[in-house]
Amino acid sequence: MAGSTHSGLRIIVLVLLIVVLSLSGLLWFDFLGIIDAKYRFSPVLKLVGFETPTELTNPDDILLLDRERLEKQIYALDIKSEELDNRENDIVLQEAEVQQKLETLAEKEKSLEDREKSFNDRLKQYEDRNRNLRQASAYFTGMPPGDAVARLLEMEDQDVIDIFRTTEAIAQEAGTDSIVSYWLSLMPADRAAVINRKMLKKP
Repeated sequence: MAGSTHSGLRIIVLVLLIVVLSLSGLLWFDFLGIIDAKYRFSPVLKLVGFETPTELTNPDDILLLDRERLEKQIYALDIKSEELDNRENDIVLQEAEVQQKLETLAEKEKSLEDREKSFNDRLKQYEDRNRNLRQASAYFTGMPPGDAVARLLEMEDQDVIDIFRTTEAIAQEAGTDSIVSYWLSLMPADRAAVINRKMLKKP
């Protein structure tokens, strides 16, 4: 009885030894990369508390590393492309702002040009009128006073006043006496009074 018990224990020990040696061999072959024991025995290893890595879709694919590297590069390129798109959008917005400022400046410049043209036109009109008044003053001054007054009486009051003032300015420039007072004395009293009043009202 004791002998049979002793034989049974030896058999169990041998079986356990065989199992341990088998598992050790599998793990060693797995370590060497000959077989993939971890994935095949992952349920058993999980039961005893060993974590196994996720099984690869195709572990024998020699291009797997290159594919992973390529995926990372594609991901980096996507990020770079998104950054470039954002920068492009910023540039478009900046260009729109610059264009708006340029249009505003162009409008202001056009307005200034129009104002300058208007000023130059008014200045030219003034210079032309002043030149014409000086010519008319010289013309009337060169005539006999009676003939000059007769022609002046045919003109509008404002034109007569402008010629009188121009004549006085020319006489003042030359340092001589003005003939305007003499012309007024030769005019009818009522017309001379109206012209005098208007000249005093608007010097």
